[in-house]
Amino acid sequence: PAAGVISTSSSKSRFLTKNKNFPGLKTLNPIKSRNWGLNVSAPFRVASVEEDEGRKERNHGINGFEEQEQEAGFDPGAPPPFKLADIRAAIPKHCWVKDPWKSMSYVVRDVAVVLGLAAAAVYVNNWIVWPLYWAAQGTMFWALFVLGHDCGHGSFSNDPKLNSVVGHLLHSSILVPYHGWRISHRTHHQNHGHVENDESWHPLSEKIYRSLDALTRTLRFILPFPMLAFPFYLWNRSPGKSGSHFDPSSDLFVPTERKDVITSTLSWTAMAAILVGLGFTMGPMQLLKLYGIPYWIFVMWLDGVTYLHHHGHEEKLPWYRGKEWSYLRGGLTTLDRDYGWINNIHHDIGTHVIHHLFPQIPHYHLVEATEAAMPVLGKYYREPEQSGPLPFHLIGSLMRSLKKDHYVSDTGDVVYYQTDPELKKNAS
Repeated sequence: PAAGVISTSSSKSRFLTKNKNFPGLKTLNPIKSRNWGLNVSAPFRVASVEEDEGRKERNHGINGFEEQEQEAGFDPGAPPPFKLADIRAAIPKHCWVKDPWKSMSYVVRDVAVVLGLAAAAVYVNNWIVWPLYWAAQGTMFWALFVLGHDCGHGSFSNDPKLNSVVGHLLHSSILVPYHGWRISHRTHHQNHGHVENDESWHPLSEKIYRSLDALTRTLRFILPFPMLAFPFYLWNRSPGKSGSHFDPSSDLFVPTERKDVITSTLSWTAMAAILVGLGFTMGPMQLLKLYGIPYWIFVMWLDGVTYLHHHGHEEKLPWYRGKEWSYLRGGLTTLDRDYGWINNIHHDIGTHVIHHLFPQIPHYHLVEATEAAMPVLGKYYREPEQSGPLPFHLIGSLMRSLKKDHYVSDTGDVVYYQTDPELKKNAS
């Protein structure tokens, strides 16, 4: 009872009802690099009740934790009463099976839609149509990214060569260095929920936050700038970290990954050269309309979706350091999101919790895997707010989070986001 585990019937029925209304509600496939899934493990131990109570007492009123914001009787930062193996055992065996033909069918579908949209836009060539094209094509670029993400996780197929070829074609076409990003994303999955070691949208410590100049704080926390961050992250990473996804000598990579990074950087360069050539052939304005603006729409999708996987819940969720962190506890702070009609288009990337814990599961099995795991997860699983046809409700979640989730304490092994009132005042 202290862990707040809910019953099988109530948990599953709510999720199934939501799926009936929005059958595309699932998550995206995990990106699995070379055997990285073998490196994840269940927590070494589960804290006793006495340890749990002592930890809550230490954190009450400090490190951003406010008890009144949490559901009575449940502490999201407490060690769960189950192990990773318990969740794995609840998931049907067929959910782990990868079908390369099915995966390729999604690639064929998305590429056909991308080419069809471009051809239709050129044929109509009307300023009433172009904004519709930009929104649709930017979303399809995002869908291509998601499939490339699956290739990187190894959930696309069991053939590493097929994963690499398809991943390079998909990611290079939208100016993403496949191996460079795949490896840093692997780091994100292996360290999710860790203040210092996480790679994607990790919190800034108060010391680093206070050291940022006003412009950097604005770019990170005030819309629309955070939603345009991905290309700059590829070159320079986040504040407090150094390295580039294009540089094989970056501390993102180990020496054995050098050839992979060089290959992806060359592929990225080839695509950039093709775009330059197209600019001379069709003119820069036409290239901007056909590719440039959809690219930035894709970037906003990527930044917005990845941010909301780890931020913006109505209740504060913990981040960890030191001995309090484990792969399981870090993964349980991720969030599922409902994107309405977009769920199917972007391959159910919103079903994120099970994806983070088991990135080997293909995206077309994640909803079923989530339903099976919910009775085990109990209150550690937070059902997403149901979306209308389009996920406009998530804009509010994004804005609220950026206004209040600024930094975490420099000390403490279980910390929560805190707010800089000056930045909030300036933003408003």
